[in-house]
Order: sequence, then structure tokens, then C-alpha cells
Amino acid sequence: MTSRTLAVARYVAADVLRSQRWLLPVLAYGAVLGVLYGGDPGPAPGVWPATAFALYPLAAWLALVVANAEAPEQRPVTAVSAGGYGRVAAGTALVALAGGLVMAQLPVLVPLVVPRHPYPAALVLTGLVAHLAAAAAGTAVGLVCARPFVRRIGWSFCLGVAIVTVTAVQPWLPPVGTAVGAIVDGGPPPVASALLAVVLAGAAAAAGWAVERRR
Repeated sequence: MTSRTLAVARYVAADVLRSQRWLLPVLAYGAVLGVLYGGDPGPAPGVWPATAFALYPLAAWLALVVANAEAPEQRPVTAVSAGGYGRVAAGTALVALAGGLVMAQLPVLVPLVVPRHPYPAALVLTGLVAHLAAAAAGTAVGLVCARPFVRRIGWSFCLGVAIVTVTAVQPWLPPVGTAVGAIVDGGPPPVASALLAVVLAGAAAAAGWAVERRR
């Protein structure tokens, strides 16, 4: 990872923060956590299966916001300054992943900061990795539904809802279904699911770079 790519990521992050559009998915996830943790979440794994499922579409929403934060007419200027569309795509993906990963830590930290029931360390690690998998998978969906693949936000929303709905309801389907299943079963951390989700996010960024390069 080059310093120029990190510089692009900082530029994208500043642009997203300035737009304040990131507040909607983050606050929506905060509301979900507030409802689920408002009472007694119960013993481990508590509400983690629900928070991981909720994180999937909201991470996709956040990635969509990140990818569409910059005006289309500004994109070529940024690409020239960065040294190519590849660095812009990589920086955008890094910011979207970072935002999703921050959201992924919140539901895991709540029962540790406000302990009501014991949460074994092994299960905490499983819960954290499962949430990371859900966040990275959501990032992949959001990047695929954003520009340059889909230029209109209405179609982006519809496509994102369709993808999340079809993939989230299949408990056998990696990475989200298998990651949540690991939480429910109390199994080992779903590292393979998390790695697959990160690879999918990287593939989505690479495909976006290829599309922009040909235009």
C-alpha cells in the first residue's frame, strides 16, 4: 500500500465526513443497538446474531455513501491527482471498510463494557470476527451498487436491498450466513468467512477500477 493511496483514503474520508451522509447508516445502527441492548440481552451470545445481520445492510449503506460522496465530474480530477483510478478505488474501499469495521466493534464491546452476564473470551473472538465478516460483506455489496456500476441512487438502493435480502436469509451461504451461524453454534471464529468478505470487497473495488478505466 503506497503513501499516495493512503493520501487518497484520507481525502475520501474527509469528503465523506464533510458531507455528513455517513450519519444516517451509523445512527440507524446505533438505534438498532439501543433497542437490542435496551433490556437484558441475556447470556452469551445474546443479541449478536441479530446485530451481525443488521450490520450487513447498514455497512452496505455506509459503503454506498462513501463511494458516492464525490461528485461524478470531480472523479477524473481526483484520479489524475492520485495517479490513476486504481488508487482512488483502493482509497474508497479502505475508507468504506474502515467505517464498517468500526461499526462491527460496537455490539461486541457493549456487553464487555456493561457486563450483565459472563462472555467467554473464545465466544467474544467468534462474535468479533463474525461481525467483521458481516461488515466487509456489506462493504462489498455497497461498492457494487455504487458508482461507477450504478449511477442513480434509486437503482443503487433497490439493487442493494435485493442483494442483501437474497444473501442474508441463507444460513448456509458464506460469508454472512456462515459467520452468524458460528455465533449461534458457539463455534470457532469464522476466519474463512471474514477473509472471503474482505476478498469480495477488494474484488468489488478492482471491478470498479476496471469499469472507470474503460470509460
